[in-house]
Amino acid sequence: MAHQILAATTASVSELKKNPMGTVAAGEGFPVAILNRNEPAFYCVPAKAYEAMLDRLEDLELNAIADAREGQTIHKVSLDDL
Repeated sequence: MAHQILAATTASVSELKKNPMGTVAAGEGFPVAILNRNEPAFYCVPAKAYEAMLDRLEDLELNAIADAREGQTIHKVSLDDL
């Protein structure tokens, strides 16, 4: 069965066990596909890339909320009223 690998860099589970930080570094800041018997088992994602993904997801969720509220009545409130 063919599997899609969504990373430019791959490593085996054995390589990851031998040198975890070297495996992460091989991705040069991008995810590394970890293969088990030549099939992707999981992706090793550096912390900065993971944080960027979460920020992007949060932005998409907030945009969806803003789009859903579009066209709703706007209530003007002064700061003194709060």
